[in-house]
Amino acid sequence: MNSAISQIVIAVLGIGGTLAAALITQRGADRARARELEHTRQFQQDEREHATRQAQFEARRTCYATLSAGTRDLANVMAKVLHALERGEVTEELRSDLDRARREHRLRHAEAQMVLPDTVAEAASTANRHLGDLYGLLMRLDGGTAQEGENLDAALEKMDELWDPLWRMRRVMRVDLGITEPDQNP
Repeated sequence: MNSAISQIVIAVLGIGGTLAAALITQRGADRARARELEHTRQFQQDEREHATRQAQFEARRTCYATLSAGTRDLANVMAKVLHALERGEVTEELRSDLDRARREHRLRHAEAQMVLPDTVAEAASTANRHLGDLYGLLMRLDGGTAQEGENLDAALEKMDELWDPLWRMRRVMRVDLGITEPDQNP
């Protein structure tokens, strides 16, 4: 009887071992599939985040280019008006160009304010203030309503002062985009 019991125990252990091996193999495969699914999910999430960051970067870059172009356009038209004032030859066409450039700049600046990070917004606002001051002065000189101390020399000085804030705005934009290294000295 000992032999029969031994055979039964061996058979039960053999069957149990076979079943356990199948269960262990299945659980291992399930874990591997779960790890693979998690890896795939994480990869897809990383891809989505990268695409979002890339889209945001492109939107900022486009916004910066548009704002910079509008700002320079306005500054160039104001320079033309200033030189025409010096010669006493301001035309309606030039006034119309100035109004168009100012409207376009204001629109671009307003749109940019919704996208710009604080450092760029500060530089853009400073440039915008200088542009507005010069625009106001040019309008008063052209309209014959200049106040005391407002003359062509003052306008030329304001025009010269305008370029520093425009270059600073451009530089801050380029630093934000990673194109230019930030200054090490404040």
